[in-house]
Amino acid sequence: MEAIYYGAQFFITIYYFYFFVVSLFGFYRKHKDDLLPPASRFAIVVAAHNEEKVIGELIRNLQDLDYPKELYDVYVVADNCSDSTALIATEKGATVIERFNQVDKGKGYALEYAFNIIFNLGIPYDAVCVFDADNLVAKDFLSIMNGHLLKGEKIIQGYLDTKNAHDTWITKSIYISYILTNRFWQLSKYNLGLTCALGGTGMCLSVEMLKKYGWGMTSLTEDLEFQTKALMNNIKVCWAHDAKVYDEKPLSLMQSWRQRKRWMQGHTNVAGRYVGKLIVEGIRTKNFAMIDGAMYLIQPFFLMFTGLGLIGNLFMYEQVYDKPAIAIVSFCSQFLYFGIGLVLEKVKLKAYWWLFFYPIFALTWIPVAFIGFAMRKNKVWSHTLHIRNIKHENLHLYIPSKVDDRRAS
Repeated sequence: MEAIYYGAQFFITIYYFYFFVVSLFGFYRKHKDDLLPPASRFAIVVAAHNEEKVIGELIRNLQDLDYPKELYDVYVVADNCSDSTALIATEKGATVIERFNQVDKGKGYALEYAFNIIFNLGIPYDAVCVFDADNLVAKDFLSIMNGHLLKGEKIIQGYLDTKNAHDTWITKSIYISYILTNRFWQLSKYNLGLTCALGGTGMCLSVEMLKKYGWGMTSLTEDLEFQTKALMNNIKVCWAHDAKVYDEKPLSLMQSWRQRKRWMQGHTNVAGRYVGKLIVEGIRTKNFAMIDGAMYLIQPFFLMFTGLGLIGNLFMYEQVYDKPAIAIVSFCSQFLYFGIGLVLEKVKLKAYWWLFFYPIFALTWIPVAFIGFAMRKNKVWSHTLHIRNIKHENLHLYIPSKVDDRRAS
């Protein structure tokens, strides 16, 4: 039993050490998101299901982006809406695509429906940018994505920030987690030439690439499935560190739990279908990005192993905790390292004490991973309620990071 315990601990340590090494490459910016003359034409697609409380401010925000108005159009796919979402979006100037389907529910189906209609319009769009209805968007978002597209990148993920960071200890924890992920995961992977992770919103997709490979995403995590499908075709997700999107986060642990459970259901489902394929193809083509992609897919399983390891620690208390000073130093080192991430992202000082919430929130991922794995074949989509109707010009009052500062180092 002891041999099994230490063997599992060894593999868990190796796994997390790999991601620590990757994170070191987030200490620098290899290059800025340079602005190039506007040349790309965009279709902005907003997925919305009963979002009347927030959709209006997003459309108003999108209509005021710092990009030539003749080079982008705003579409809202009102998916199975029973409220005033479609009416409000139309009044704000968006083109509304209404969809009613009580069988094929979820964002993946809605986007597939919208893409097909938009592509059949015959308008020569270069890329599609996808947002959620609760978002707010940095005014230079399209300008930055234009630069990435002109450099030849096909899939670009924008920087995911938090619209309502101050609200509760849950939103504060999520804010910290996203700041650290953006710096030590997304930027790091981009610097290393590996594929980054799609976040479901704030993503820019080349129309040429979409038409060639199709969308076809119907899982609960359509973004993860698409990035994996793209990687199988040797197309990497790139990263735009300055293209910020502000997302509304759940206010309570239970709301967050339901959202993350859906993510874990989709994640483990995609992992079961693609991990083996990525490893085999990565070895065959000597493409380490595919191996790295497979390692990302198995993350929920290592979360579960971590949980089992913590339980094992309780039964082996004397062996594990005979040197408490080591555990204390390790704990403090994590806070110091995370603090460096906040410094690099120029987060305001008042947010540093939120780091104390983060480990508690991180631990809640472990039971979520177990439940998500157990329910991985359940594809019933659940809606996250959004209520924070914040104006873009007031964002600085709600978040402890700089708004629209695209030259943060």
